Amino acid sequence: QVQLVESGGGMVQAGGSLRLSCAASGRTFSSYGMGWFRQAPRKEREFVAAISWSGGSTYYADSVKGRFTISRDNAKNTVYLQMNSLKPEDTAVYYCAADLTGAGTHSYEYDYWGQGTPVTVSS
Repeated sequence: QVQLVESGGGMVQAGGSLRLSCAASGRTFSSYGMGWFRQAPRKEREFVAAISWSGGSTYYADSVKGRFTISRDNAKNTVYLQMNSLKPEDTAVYYCAADLTGAGTHSYEYDYWGQGTPVTVSS
C-alpha cells in the first residue's frame, strides 16, 4: 500500500510559479516511479510528468516541457512539481500517483493516487 498526499496548490497569476509537493508513505519510496497528472473542468485526466525511482529519468507532456520540472527526494519520501511560467490553461486539479513497475505516461499504469490539489491560474 502507498498513501499519497499532495500540497502546494493555490491561485497564481499568469506567468507566476508554484511548487507542488507529494508526500508518500507505506512502501519504500525509492522502489517505485512517480507521476503527476491533472484534470481540468470538463476534461479528461492528462499526463503531466513522471520520474523514475532513482530520479535518473524524467518524462514530460509537450504542453509543459521547458516550464515544469519534476524531481524527488527519496530521503524525504517526497516528489515535487516545480511549475514556472504558468498559463491559464494550466488550471486544473493536480494529482500525484505511484507506478510500482516503472514511470509511465498513462494513468492506467499507476497503482495509487493522491486526493489532488487545485491550481488556478488567472489571466
